[in-house]
Amino acid sequence: MIGKKRMMKKLQLPKIVQDFGRYFEQHGYNCYLVGGAVRNIVLGHKPTDYDFATDATPQEVIDLFHTVIPTGIKHGTVTVIFKGQHYEVTTFRVEGKYSNARHPDQIHFTPDLFEDLKRRDFTINSMAVHLTDGSLVDPHSGRSDLKQKLIRAIGNPRDRFFEDGLRLLRACRFAAQLEFSIEEKTHTAMAETADTLKQVSAERIRDELVKMMAAKKPSIGLRTMEETGLLRLILPELADCRAVYQGGYHSFDVLDHSLLACDGAPQDNLVVRLAALLHDIGKASTVEIGPEGERSFHRHEQDSEEMCRNIMRRLKFSNEEIKNVCHLVAQHMFNYQPEWSDGAVRRFISRVGQQYLPNLFDLRIADQYGMHGIYPRRDSLTPLRNRIDEVLSQKDALSIKDLAVDGNLLAQEAGIPKGPDMGVVLEYLLETVMDDPSQNTKENLLALARRFYATYMKEND
Repeated sequence: MIGKKRMMKKLQLPKIVQDFGRYFEQHGYNCYLVGGAVRNIVLGHKPTDYDFATDATPQEVIDLFHTVIPTGIKHGTVTVIFKGQHYEVTTFRVEGKYSNARHPDQIHFTPDLFEDLKRRDFTINSMAVHLTDGSLVDPHSGRSDLKQKLIRAIGNPRDRFFEDGLRLLRACRFAAQLEFSIEEKTHTAMAETADTLKQVSAERIRDELVKMMAAKKPSIGLRTMEETGLLRLILPELADCRAVYQGGYHSFDVLDHSLLACDGAPQDNLVVRLAALLHDIGKASTVEIGPEGERSFHRHEQDSEEMCRNIMRRLKFSNEEIKNVCHLVAQHMFNYQPEWSDGAVRRFISRVGQQYLPNLFDLRIADQYGMHGIYPRRDSLTPLRNRIDEVLSQKDALSIKDLAVDGNLLAQEAGIPKGPDMGVVLEYLLETVMDDPSQNTKENLLALARRFYATYMKEND
């Protein structure tokens, strides 16, 4: 049993986890719960997954169990299937120098748990729990930092960040997830070593940002990123929104508004969170100041959409995520008025897309939250929702595919050639039907198409 700095408090672990540890002990090895699961248990939260560390080598672990997957055996990690559960197990290790600020040049296995815990990033992640007796091993006072709500690097923080630049973002992400502060020396070292992040792949950066977006208040991490220079490295377009003042209904500059809007979006909806964060980034490049000091941002949503697309491509988001987020950004400036005709409502649904409406409305609520840090009345969108429900109940045409004719029929019976001209004719028919749904019959549309095409062709001769 390890006798160095150990807290006497016993932590309760699930029986299957205790059985897992007991199996190691029966064969002469020790096994500990490590990482985020320990942090969550100490905080009184339920762990979402379990990671283990052992003094058994990977080959010894493979020999112990019936089914073992060598998922990361190069780094000492295997996945053990135990009683139907998949458990990731890593051999205690020490690491050599990090020449690329991403991965150690060499690793060496060690029988010493304390050497293994020493190589980790933050004190709150350097605790371990013995599986069978529940005792907490805490050589770097992680439990004390949890009580103080502090993110503190182990040892010299500059060394930790030079070893792996992603730790800079991890600090910001943990600050957001746990709503903790960054310890002073760690915070200073983050600013001093910020450029190390340039050596980290876009995919790893993206994954940390996605995790940050799932926090209750992503703004905590994003503000830390701004304070330490990370925001300008990763999202310079967003950083440029600092001191871009808006006036009018807005209480904050564009950056603070965007951070609050991100907080105000649904916590479990990455698409809306990203759209809320990026929906106004075009304001920095479109701001115009009038003679009375008034500010306008004419068609900033177009610039925001293009910048959002560039950012998401740069960070290697999927094409589907890029499409969904950018579409919301492009459409966020709608301004419903009770005077809208049914045709105007149909055009709104057609332009936005029925499948996007729930997310767009969530974005509008987040946008309004970002104005003052106060949620608007939930029924502020009720009049528009009711109009949309009414129009949808009529099952009128909202897209070209809903028309009573298609391109083949127009080619065969109206003599309209397929190609660009056909697209113009179909758009005209859709516009006509949106204003007057009764026109959506085969006979009416063929007559309209012939007449319009004849006029259109003359105009373009």
